[in-house]
Amino acid sequence: MGNVGLLYVGAVLFVNAMMLLGHVEARAAAVLNLFVGALQVVLPTLLLVKAGDDLAAITAASGIYLFGFTYLYVGIGLLAGLDTTGVGWFSLFVSVTALVFSAINFFDVKDHPFGVIWLCWSFLWFLFFVVLGLKREEYTRYTGWVTFVAAWGTAVLPAFLLLTDHYTTGPKLAVPFAICAVVAVVGLWVLAGPRRASSSTPPTPPTPSAT
Repeated sequence: MGNVGLLYVGAVLFVNAMMLLGHVEARAAAVLNLFVGALQVVLPTLLLVKAGDDLAAITAASGIYLFGFTYLYVGIGLLAGLDTTGVGWFSLFVSVTALVFSAINFFDVKDHPFGVIWLCWSFLWFLFFVVLGLKREEYTRYTGWVTFVAAWGTAVLPAFLLLTDHYTTGPKLAVPFAICAVVAVVGLWVLAGPRRASSSTPPTPPTPSAT
């Protein structure tokens, strides 16, 4: 079930990236955020019901709620025209918590690729905090491109690897993930960072914008 949810996380991140880059109107993006947010709340609830006393399953389900609540918060905020600071500061909470889930995947579950992916999500949600919570709009374009890459690299690709039984938990997959993540973060900073964005006319960021 979680694999299916991960695929649609890629979809909502892709749409929200297009919103941050000025290609999708904010209210138009809200609907998909609500759909995926609801999915990311229903799925972990079903997993918890089935988990019983399985602590590993309970821990995995608890992480999914972080993103389900984010997308619901964003979707409602976009439709209601709410200020972005609430979802921005919640994103900081998600960013910090994601570091713990990364450590769990590295050292407890021994799922190294998802250890890397959780680190990527921590960085991405920290950018959401910067743009939405601190209202540093000069980072909007960079955040949009990082969101775009994260949609495909941390959600769609691993979802299809899992769905087609080509996923492996060892460093064989984790190392390329980590290298690509570092290259993407640094490369996008050079191409779309605040200084680069200020030298051109950036798109007007949607209000409120979102993850």
